[in-house]
Amino acid sequence: MHALTTADFLLRLATGLGCGALIGIERQWRARMAGLRTNTLVAVGATAFVLYSEAVSDTGSPTRVASYVVSGIGFLGAGVIMRDSGGIRGLNTAATLWCSAAVGVLAASGHLTFALILALTVLGVHVLLRPAGQLLDRPPAGGTDRHTELPAIVHVECDRTEETHIRALLLQALTASGLALIGLRAHRRESGATSLRATVVVSGDVTRSLEQVVASLSLEPGIHDLHWHLDGNPGADDEERARTVRPVLA
Repeated sequence: MHALTTADFLLRLATGLGCGALIGIERQWRARMAGLRTNTLVAVGATAFVLYSEAVSDTGSPTRVASYVVSGIGFLGAGVIMRDSGGIRGLNTAATLWCSAAVGVLAASGHLTFALILALTVLGVHVLLRPAGQLLDRPPAGGTDRHTELPAIVHVECDRTEETHIRALLLQALTASGLALIGLRAHRRESGATSLRATVVVSGDVTRSLEQVVASLSLEPGIHDLHWHLDGNPGADDEERARTVRPVLA
């Protein structure tokens, strides 16, 4: 087994980083829990651990370390899997992290072409098989389609002095409810109040997800108005649209 040179180390690490970033870019673009940085760091970490085993010149070490990487990523993936109204969310994210680690292991072992092929395969699964999955998917009997994604607006009006605090609480509440944030806008009024407008993507039970956010913020001092509504729902009439608004009662 030849000694690992600095050039080999840098080349393999760069391959692991680049392939992990390739997977992460698509995940970030779709606003998933594990995006660009997470997938890149998983791939880089897996690459670094296996490279260490290569550097110590132990013939059995790379395979042994690779098995530990698989176990470690299992714990990391379990952290992004959540139960949601009787269903499971995050399995796809966990599987992607697992594949990112495999890309790192291949890059660290010197199979750079194989690492790139695997990264492109994972990317192809997300890009090409997503429409096929939606085509084959069917809503459960007697229920709504849990995979439908709807844009919604969460509006918060608060004292300007509390803006930073309320903004942090809003982002925390959205994350805890599993909502994908795609936009956040702040408008400071002359009256001394600040209006925060968060645009999110909601999957599954819209009312339940957004009511969790409202409930977590409704008792916060300094908030004057707090409500949510669907963003651009041309199929809803005025009565249905009005029912989506949940103002905070004074």
